[in-house]
Amino acid sequence: MTDDASEPGAIPGRTSLRPLGGVLTAMAVSLTGTRISVVALPWFVLVTTGSATQTGLVAFCEMTPYVVVKAFTGPLVDRIGPRAVSWTTDLASATAAAAVPLLHTLDLLSLPLLLVLVALIGAARGPGDLAKEVMVPEAAERGRVPLERATGLSGVIERLASTVGLAVGGSLVALVGPLTGLAVNAGCFALGSVIIKLALPRGMGQTAEEAPAPAGETDAGYWRRFGEGFTFLRGEPLLLTVIVMVGITNLLDAAITSVLVPVWARKSSNGPTAIGLMGSMMGAAGVAGSLIAAMVAHRLRRRMVVLTGFLLAGAPRFLILALDAPLVVVIAVFAISGFGAGFVNPVLGAVLVERVPRRMLGRVNALGDSLAWSGIPLGGLLAGAAVTAAGLVPVLLTCGAAYFLTTNLAGLRPEWREMDRTRGRGVLKPPSEEDTSQGSVTADAHASRTHR
Repeated sequence: MTDDASEPGAIPGRTSLRPLGGVLTAMAVSLTGTRISVVALPWFVLVTTGSATQTGLVAFCEMTPYVVVKAFTGPLVDRIGPRAVSWTTDLASATAAAAVPLLHTLDLLSLPLLLVLVALIGAARGPGDLAKEVMVPEAAERGRVPLERATGLSGVIERLASTVGLAVGGSLVALVGPLTGLAVNAGCFALGSVIIKLALPRGMGQTAEEAPAPAGETDAGYWRRFGEGFTFLRGEPLLLTVIVMVGITNLLDAAITSVLVPVWARKSSNGPTAIGLMGSMMGAAGVAGSLIAAMVAHRLRRRMVVLTGFLLAGAPRFLILALDAPLVVVIAVFAISGFGAGFVNPVLGAVLVERVPRRMLGRVNALGDSLAWSGIPLGGLLAGAAVTAAGLVPVLLTCGAAYFLTTNLAGLRPEWREMDRTRGRGVLKPPSEEDTSQGSVTADAHASRTHR
């Protein structure tokens, strides 16, 4: 495929891996910066204010705009094009992120101003992440890469960025302080913007806008486009089942990450070192699982891959913490869980991009993503209240049972058989050939993408 198609979104005869490589590279850079900020920003707030409450408030002010703005920018991504949205929002994120260390150095950074800046970062990150996700299927199509492989590689990038970014963030904060970490985060956003702007073909990310649409949609306004996304989701049983399932599992994942594991580490006297080891092993195993899934998932029965992945990724983590097992056993179980989780997102992402009409991919992806993440802010709050009221072990057992029942009961529903009906397409049809009578989506190509 030539990189400079004569018309935006045209699909020439030759193939090229450049678009997929460019999108994945931009994702890797921006996600690594985000994970560095996960360590640097809370530590910066904690050491400058000494308040855990204000630290939590800053985190809330970043995540809430992320989820809300991402939900409402889907129609804009579809209309403007994901390439333009991606590089402009990454540039906005870089500007806001760079302002934090700059204003602090000038002694001009107050808490209200910091809250505004992190809210801007979150608001820009949402559509930026969405735009990159939307470009993955087109990049796979241009390179004739199977969808499971492309979405699997994006999952590898996400997990690898989490593992590397957290390690780099911790090292930067320990060696040179949190301000340097925040500056590196800004630089990563800026580099991601440059990659998308300069490295991708001019026609990249415009197929959504150029694809044929039903009569009357060309002039449709924002709210009509937004409503069409909801209408599409409402009419898809598989989509609704997966979104509800992933929303519940994301809530449970947030509970174990933010509350249950730290409480267990303190009660078991394993300390924060154990938390780091468990997270690192789970992340590394997730990378391995995603790599294998990228290579072979398109040859396997999708429903069984997803159910087996959730079976390994979910309940065992809660149960092993409730059993007071040795640390080495706990780490091994978390590694197995990470490996299973690595197989889930490639399949769910492939189902999404195969079954949603390309012209609606941005708005459907945004809505599904936001709904799937809507329970995350509540996970820690509910888990903390439950542990205070009932104790750690009962909550762990309850959460493990809820995870097991949620994933298995959802997988037994008849609409889940539709996953295997699209298996083997490998490459998306050009936009003009898409069957808009079909439709089903997962909670999102990347962040239905369970939150782990």
